[in-house]
Amino acid sequence: MNFNITTDNIAGIKSDLEIIIVIDKALKHRFIADKKLLEKAGFSGEQDEVCHLIGKNRLYVGAESLKGDKLRPAVATALRSLIGKKAYKSIKIATYLSHPRCTASLRAMVEGIVLGSYTFTTYKSKRVKSSIKNVEISLEGYNEHEITTEVAARAVRNGEISANATNFTRDIVNTTPEDCYPKIMANIAEDLAKNSNLKCKILKPKELKKEKMKTLLAVGRASRHGSRVIHLTHKPKNPKAIISLVGKGLTYDSGGLSLKPADYMVTMKADKSGGSAVLGIMKAISEMNLPVEVHGFVGAVENMIGGDAYKPDDVLKAKNGKTIEIRNTDAEGRLVLADTLCYAQQEVKSDYIFDFATLTGACVVGVGHYTAGVMGHNDEVTSLVTYGAEVSGELATKLDFNPYLKKTIKSEIADVCNISNTRYGGAITAGQFLSEFIDDEHKNRWAHIDIAGPAFVEHIWGENPHGASGAGVRMTIRLIEKIVRSEDKNGNKHIL
Repeated sequence: MNFNITTDNIAGIKSDLEIIIVIDKALKHRFIADKKLLEKAGFSGEQDEVCHLIGKNRLYVGAESLKGDKLRPAVATALRSLIGKKAYKSIKIATYLSHPRCTASLRAMVEGIVLGSYTFTTYKSKRVKSSIKNVEISLEGYNEHEITTEVAARAVRNGEISANATNFTRDIVNTTPEDCYPKIMANIAEDLAKNSNLKCKILKPKELKKEKMKTLLAVGRASRHGSRVIHLTHKPKNPKAIISLVGKGLTYDSGGLSLKPADYMVTMKADKSGGSAVLGIMKAISEMNLPVEVHGFVGAVENMIGGDAYKPDDVLKAKNGKTIEIRNTDAEGRLVLADTLCYAQQEVKSDYIFDFATLTGACVVGVGHYTAGVMGHNDEVTSLVTYGAEVSGELATKLDFNPYLKKTIKSEIADVCNISNTRYGGAITAGQFLSEFIDDEHKNRWAHIDIAGPAFVEHIWGENPHGASGAGVRMTIRLIEKIVRSEDKNGNKHIL
């Protein structure tokens, strides 16, 4: 998809179709030439309501306001309605800004165009996809706010990169376990590095044994696919901060010997969403060439059953020497993350460390399908995550640790148990388990992000299609951009 920014008035631009966003049901706005037809069609301009006037080559869509979280899904809905319509190869759209000096709405609009055009057709015999190739963006504004071509180009570019990285992540998550296993995830990372300025290091089973990553290896022991740990690096000169991203890459999770019920096994290809998000974030960081050093770590493992499977009642030793009593082999993601977090801290002393995981069904029960749970020991760090979610259009909420729930993961025979002794607060106890593998130096620099809810939903919602959403990608890009802006006047790194 090619984006072109022009100072021409919207009426003078040639295209197959014009998209007009109706803000807050304002059908009398100067951009709207078809008020009577829209009223006749019963269009009122509700959020995400679409009316395609075929004879006029105009497509109207409603948005409650000019804010990004309203524009993004509205535009995505409009573009989604064009999928499979081959007559439309080019569109034009004006600029919608909520503030004269803020391009967040323009960036959100571009993200909506790219995200709404997404289809996953790998396994379809008949592949229906978007035909849109060219997008003309006129700097003629809804509120007549003036904006320079240079400023607009930066917003468009960042929006395009962010959305493409999200779609890249969606593709990985949507790929079946037969076609995406640990070796394939490592191959994706290596290809990503070859086509960018990223560096890539892959740890295979022999290297993992040398690194004493026994809990990660135990989870993957019964699989025919050897486990991998991926380390991608973006390292510019004079970075303003050093950030580590750690992702759970369970390419498939059967539950192990604590076997999942059949209907719970469906969609478990999505258990690699955290690791996939890390790959997508690294792609975007490299393309945006942000002045921060970012390390992406992914623990890529398949949890299967067999004669060599790890068992309930086993006691495993993690990389940092802590012992773990296994009481449920379906609480495997935290074991993979335990060793991967330890390895990440060994390799890099970071100013911030964020981990991403479809870790618990309890998080979905607690906050719903669409919202990520954010945990940690430092309010400033967890607030960075919720800030990134808010400005990117993702949803995230803090879940506070407390000492009483921490007691529920105490083991009588090991240092810690991999599940709690209560059915309640499972998202928080999983986060507190991970905290056992964060060293003192990073304790106040770490946040855990449970994306079990939004990562994979089996219906369309907002700018997201059925299936993988790419949760965590746009959120993290935004929080990293905030860290870049927080550099003080003396040029010092922003360190907690």
